[in-house]
Amino acid sequence: MKLADRGTSEESLPLSTLAPPKASEVEKPKTKMTITSRKDYPFTQSFPYTLEQLQASYCKLPRIDMHILCLKRLRKLDLSHNLIKKLPVTIGDLVSLQELSLQGNLLESFGAALCNSTLRKSLQSLDLSQNKIKALPAQFCQLRELIHLKLDDNDLIRLPFKIGQLSQLRFLSVARNKLPFLPNSFGKLSLESLDLFGNPFEQPSPLAPDIQLKIPLTLWEHSARATINYRLPYSCHVLPSHLCHDLDMSKSCHCGRACLSSFIQTTVTMNLHSVAHTVVLVDNMGSTEAPLLRYFCSLTCYSQFLDRHLQSIR
Repeated sequence: MKLADRGTSEESLPLSTLAPPKASEVEKPKTKMTITSRKDYPFTQSFPYTLEQLQASYCKLPRIDMHILCLKRLRKLDLSHNLIKKLPVTIGDLVSLQELSLQGNLLESFGAALCNSTLRKSLQSLDLSQNKIKALPAQFCQLRELIHLKLDDNDLIRLPFKIGQLSQLRFLSVARNKLPFLPNSFGKLSLESLDLFGNPFEQPSPLAPDIQLKIPLTLWEHSARATINYRLPYSCHVLPSHLCHDLDMSKSCHCGRACLSSFIQTTVTMNLHSVAHTVVLVDNMGSTEAPLLRYFCSLTCYSQFLDRHLQSIR
């Protein structure tokens, strides 16, 4: 610039020849990073924005680093064996995330907001084993793309009652929890592999029903059943949110019709081979059967079931 200001002609300018860099000299964008100790974790630095796979295990992380939540290209995230107690809703901003492993942390819940995030469209594999989770929200069944789900070694006392909506699920493991029975919709699953070993399943009692039937049905029950049975559209823009929640939690009778707060409930025996090709034994006695919750919308439906059950055991 100084020479140009002095009026020097370009022919006499002392310019060096620029050679293109060799391929070996160009650093490729980093797409994978593995960290397996706290001393190697970059607490004061950001991660390469090009990362597609990140493992940060055994780092004693008490929470998920906000730097991780900025990695929009991330497809696989492994935060196993840390000290994470709560998941931020912003995990749902990882729009490309397909695999998430949180094995061996201190989680007590999996928030409903996460189930309604973009994870619904992307998440295919979820590992929540070895945590302290007692229950999963009903909204968990919005994660319709799940193929692999591991829930081993938690404190689960029930599974989401509409788990049958996970139509893509092929590999399910819920070993060593506290499940007394399986939800009614469990029978709709189509699995390759199922592991329910080590749960304290109760003895099925089809002849000892829990009768919650209210006769005559209330106007609310009538209208709610009609809304579900006729597949009438509803939303929080039309109905109060608590009514929408009640409709979302409707139960399905064996006849296919809905029931909400008025029903008959009992447990029946289900052979797990009816929903899975490969079944790990439920207990040390070699059983592959488990109790399944079943609902009936009327005395008629329960009576018909009872007749069939009594004939089958004669």
